[in-house]
Amino acid sequence: MTKLTRQNHSTLIKNIENSFIDKFNKEPILVFSPGRINLIGEHTDYNEGFAFPAAVNKGIVAALQKSDSNMSSAYAVDKGEQIEFSLDKIKPSAEENWENYVFGVIAEIQNRSKTINNFNIAFGGNTPIGAGMSSSAALENSVVFGLNELFELGLSKNEMILISQKAEHNYAGVKCGIMDQYASMFGQNNSALLLDCRTVESVPYKIDFKDHELMLINTNVKHSLSGSAYNDRRSVCEAISKMLNIKSLRDATKDDLIEIKDKVTAENYQKALYVIQENERVLLASRAVQEGDLKALGNLLYQSHNGLQTQYKVSCVELDFLVAQAKHDKHVLGARMMGGGFGGCTINVVKKSKSEAFKSFVTKAYKKEFNKACSIYSVELSEGTHIVR
Repeated sequence: MTKLTRQNHSTLIKNIENSFIDKFNKEPILVFSPGRINLIGEHTDYNEGFAFPAAVNKGIVAALQKSDSNMSSAYAVDKGEQIEFSLDKIKPSAEENWENYVFGVIAEIQNRSKTINNFNIAFGGNTPIGAGMSSSAALENSVVFGLNELFELGLSKNEMILISQKAEHNYAGVKCGIMDQYASMFGQNNSALLLDCRTVESVPYKIDFKDHELMLINTNVKHSLSGSAYNDRRSVCEAISKMLNIKSLRDATKDDLIEIKDKVTAENYQKALYVIQENERVLLASRAVQEGDLKALGNLLYQSHNGLQTQYKVSCVELDFLVAQAKHDKHVLGARMMGGGFGGCTINVVKKSKSEAFKSFVTKAYKKEFNKACSIYSVELSEGTHIVR
């Protein structure tokens, strides 16, 4: 099972630092911005509900320094791609490319009347792309955090995550909530954050997984529905909130929903019901963690996946297959799809002493079913975005 160690974390940092120096012949400042997992609370953030995310020890390292040139430059180390751009001509790229995350952050900083001058950035990471671990939020946070440091902009962490979110909205075209950026920025070691997405405040919960561990299983698929379906689900939630005359589904009860049941389609009723039930599950999960009841937490994960699969309809056959395999193994306490959906990872709570056996079993079963490989990672809950040096 792939596991990030201190050694290869250091290797990643050194690789990005050396790449920057080779390209730009200057010593950079270095920022690490983690990806995130979400224990439970999917598609609740843009409904101003609750989520239970955590930063992990996989993410993006960005190296930045001021430029003496009359242009700025960004180098995506993992792709071997470099672009030059003018700060006074920032606009979205015609294609859905990585530079939109960089451009979006720059534009949103400028929209706040903050002045940045030409700079160079090189970045790379070890967060699997498309795995539902929010590599995009990690990249956005690394850029805004680095520019804030480089040009002494005086932005708070809360301001920075709002800049990252707006970059995602306006340049990547995904109307995401705040959870991804928040968890990446504010993560704490060995803790998940009970995040209130309305107040954008959280309470950290130390988690002792005892003789269990977190395992991510990546389907290695990303179905094309993801972007449009995400925005569609958000529109449905907003429309039903408007019908109920409330600010968001965070304020709805099951009884409220029953009153308008004959005014919405059965499918949209179930989507709204899922959000209400998922918010309840998040609060129950935080209580289970507080009480050290990992079995209860695992059951809530299975319930969450069932809702995402049958009510919100953002799963896919590969994710459902992996969760079904987990249910067959008594050493897996719980599993569910994680992230926006239609691909990416499942998150599993697996007994440490049986993790290798489960890994072997599920790898063979997945290969036999889909004639493709899944990827398996072990992660640890870690610190949020910070200066490395």
